[in-house]
Amino acid sequence: MEKVAVVGAGSWGTALALVLADNGHDVRLWGRRPEQIEEINTIHTNEKYLPGVVLPAGIKGYNHLKEAVEGVRTVLLVAPTKAMRDVLRDLVPLIDEPVTVVHASKGIEPESYKRVSEIIEEEIPAEKRRSIVVLSGPSHAEEVSLRQPTTVTVSSSDIEEAEYVQDLFINQNFRVYTNADIVGVELGGALKNIIALGAGMSDGLGYGDNAKAALITRGLAEIARLGTKMGANPLTFSGLTGIGDLIVTCTSVHSRNWRAGNMLGKGEALEDVLEKMGMVVEGVRTTKAAYQLAKQEKVEMPITSVLHDVLFDGKDAKEAVDELMKRSRTHEVEDVSSLVSDRRAE
Repeated sequence: MEKVAVVGAGSWGTALALVLADNGHDVRLWGRRPEQIEEINTIHTNEKYLPGVVLPAGIKGYNHLKEAVEGVRTVLLVAPTKAMRDVLRDLVPLIDEPVTVVHASKGIEPESYKRVSEIIEEEIPAEKRRSIVVLSGPSHAEEVSLRQPTTVTVSSSDIEEAEYVQDLFINQNFRVYTNADIVGVELGGALKNIIALGAGMSDGLGYGDNAKAALITRGLAEIARLGTKMGANPLTFSGLTGIGDLIVTCTSVHSRNWRAGNMLGKGEALEDVLEKMGMVVEGVRTTKAAYQLAKQEKVEMPITSVLHDVLFDGKDAKEAVDELMKRSRTHEVEDVSSLVSDRRAE
């Protein structure tokens, strides 16, 4: 049994806390709202985020971060990317002994273009952490909380720590692989949210499966282009945090990004969509970061570019999709061929 602090009591943090508790660990789930923590501790539910789910008794809610992290071996961060630096700055003074830092957040920071592990590396001094481990993959919190079969991957520069986290989580319902490509794992998990916005928009416009299949496939190509330019292994994008995460996020009503895109496709304004969602839609912020990063790195990302125009410049959603269809002709596989050739040359 390990003591694990889960920082972030939203749907995903609560679902991962449930997995850890099922495995017999001492789980401390931290959240900001006292009424939510009281509900977790007295009724064993988190109805706002996981309606109808009864939480294991092994999960104890905490309203004070200091109490939640006291004496723990592992800290699991499940805060939105936007809030990550603030959470880390609150956390650092409370760490007395080095901890394994795991994060399950998917995003890129605009302006700095930092991945979440890079943000953690900047904010938590090396002497206060054993390692940084990423947990990512095709996984809706709603299904994980119902103990439906789910497969994810964990990645770290320290393979022993990755395997330690693998052992923390793995059980008959929640299968965990390891992958040494931390750059690819994080970028695949973050960038697929952009394509999910586009898939939802396509559905909202009333287009069919053909359009969505094309969007997902070409979306994977531009994810791989940017990811490889940033140092990822292109093969990572054919795995769980690439095509796997794309499929689940682009085709399910559980996906916040798909739902947000769907409302945009039906003509709703971004501000109204975000207000109705009531939860963070990581793809919106990531679209801005990826658009900026692609321009800096001179990487072609047409889907990301037109979605940026819809989200931030007021472009009409149908006009954006039509623009994609009118792009000049090209070869389908030349991107993949050049990526593989560049990797071999290295």
